[in-house]
Amino acid sequence: MDALADKIHSPVAAPAPPASRLEELGRIILAYSDVTEKLQRSHAQLQQTVQSLRNELSEKNRQLERKQRLAALGEMAAGIAHEIRNPLGAIQLYTSMLCRDLVAMPPSLQLVNKISAGVKRLDGLVGLVLQFTREIEAHPVETDLADLVDQAVETASHTQNSEHISWQIDGPRPLAARLDPLLMGQALLNLLLNAIQAMDGAGTITVSWSNIEEPGQPLRIRLTVRDTGPGIEAAALERIFNPFFTTKETGTGLGLSIVHRVVEAHDGTIAVTNSPSGGAHFEIKI
Repeated sequence: MDALADKIHSPVAAPAPPASRLEELGRIILAYSDVTEKLQRSHAQLQQTVQSLRNELSEKNRQLERKQRLAALGEMAAGIAHEIRNPLGAIQLYTSMLCRDLVAMPPSLQLVNKISAGVKRLDGLVGLVLQFTREIEAHPVETDLADLVDQAVETASHTQNSEHISWQIDGPRPLAARLDPLLMGQALLNLLLNAIQAMDGAGTITVSWSNIEEPGQPLRIRLTVRDTGPGIEAAALERIFNPFFTTKETGTGLGLSIVHRVVEAHDGTIAVTNSPSGGAHFEIKI
């Protein structure tokens, strides 16, 4: 009886699962691991996308604040410029009358001519201020960017202090781009003239352009202007596009501001850095 009882109460070993169930369980585990890995990758991509959108929103807010500040500054500058231009016109008229009366008095005539020249310079500055305050509206058309660069370089190479400038031009030919050729041509010329002045008429200016291809983004162009001058001081980099800010003794501080507004009118961006090898590096993306 005891032997029989031992047999009745002894544990019965569970049957080994068939091989097909083990294979199915393995497939489930692998599938679960695969799903988990995909979820982790998706989560990482979402985090990158969210961070990118946050950065883009922050940049857009910064641009909006800048536009609002410039709009307010432009209204004030326009009012002041008009008030200044009226008396300047009267002064210019009186000096021209004096010039006729002082033909027989060369020393006095020379002084009046200096006054007239100063008035003309002031009137030119007022004109630049008014140009800055006007709304810049781009009218994009299909344009060959390579041809636009050639025209700007040709003009800049025949200006004062450009005799000892070397030019390096690099980019695909032709390169179709939708932009306003008049506005962008003037903006590019301003950058080239600024580079010539920065190098004091001796050095190398490199102009390059290319397409920008990014997944899920419309095709854009990149245009860069680099010089071999002294570069831009770190304290000035953040203010270089601000109106009336200049590091030159005779500068107006409006040239680069107008370039910035032209690029913005094309829904583009412009940035400036100092090249590791020396010199300033302007990059336009449109």
